[in-house]
Amino acid sequence: MEKVIIIRYSEIYLKGKNRGFFERAFETNLRRAIKDYDLELVKQSGRYLVQKFADYEADEIMEKLKKVFGLHTLSLAYETDSDMDSIFEAAKLLCREEGTFKVESHRGDKKYPLTSVEISKKLGGMLLAYGKGKLSVDVHKPSFSIRVDIRENARALVFGEFIEGANGMPVGTAGKGLLLLSGGIDSPVAGYMMAKRGMKIDCLHFHSYPYTNMQAKEKVVDLAKILSEYTCGTHLYTVKVTHIQEEIHEKCKPELMITLLRRFMYRIAERHALHISAQCLITGESLGQVASQTIEGMTSSNSVVEKLPVLRPLVGFDKNEIIDKSVKMGAYETSILPFEDCCTVFLPDFPAIRPKLSEIEREESKLDIEGLIKEAFESIEKINL
Repeated sequence: MEKVIIIRYSEIYLKGKNRGFFERAFETNLRRAIKDYDLELVKQSGRYLVQKFADYEADEIMEKLKKVFGLHTLSLAYETDSDMDSIFEAAKLLCREEGTFKVESHRGDKKYPLTSVEISKKLGGMLLAYGKGKLSVDVHKPSFSIRVDIRENARALVFGEFIEGANGMPVGTAGKGLLLLSGGIDSPVAGYMMAKRGMKIDCLHFHSYPYTNMQAKEKVVDLAKILSEYTCGTHLYTVKVTHIQEEIHEKCKPELMITLLRRFMYRIAERHALHISAQCLITGESLGQVASQTIEGMTSSNSVVEKLPVLRPLVGFDKNEIIDKSVKMGAYETSILPFEDCCTVFLPDFPAIRPKLSEIEREESKLDIEGLIKEAFESIEKINL
């Protein structure tokens, strides 16, 4: 008898003839997540088993695996011979001293001499006798369950619960995107959601040093590290936009500061995305959340993007929904640390809510757009996470 971890994948089983491509990507990501542990990962029909790991590391390994997109459920199980006596010995290790229980059985090996119902009945009777009156069967609302999976290799998996995984699709199966990563709550969640659909994510952060301090930059690095646990690693690029903001502040209408800055960000982001072979831009914008995220503001930003789509996975979410997802992915406590990002520098008292494109373009004509973009590109730094 050996303790193992059962891994079941999510939507991959729907992929028909292409399933092998998704399975290979999923297995690669699994191995990357648990590469620091001495163990074995074995593929079985429609699932994987983690074997030969140190018992005291089981919880750590499962926490790592729960962050791999494409993983539907996990179970900590006992693998044993498929005869009923061996299954019973494993079941006793999962059985409580008293309470109600239910046995659920699955027979992958159709040549096994007992049907699924017969396995459940026989094991249930053995456990009742073992419980000496302190256990009873309740198939509707049991206090605990024992599950048996008879495999084709004359082995059985005995376990108690299904632990929810990250679901979604394996990262690396849906192209590559460049996430505009701020220091707030929204953008890490946007990256998380696109990674959940299988997209590889790199990050681009704009800063305004010395108006923003190094702690603000470190905060973004920490957010990118959290995100990288779900994206199988990431590259974080930082760009200094201080001079751009100073020029806008000096020469343009103050109420258009945010709108004009965001247009610069989108131009820089698209050019950098093309340089690193990313296929889209990703932002954490939610419609109507702040002044720059009105439909007019989004239209203004989009109008300078010439070749790539801009994906906004949070566009229809309210703030509480975004916060819930931030908490779930473990980014919320970092996101709310009180360090300012570049959008708070030279922040106008009354930013334009519905900017007109003709007015924006008139204000931009006062600026050396290409010169400022070139200067910003010279400040790019790359951090591997």
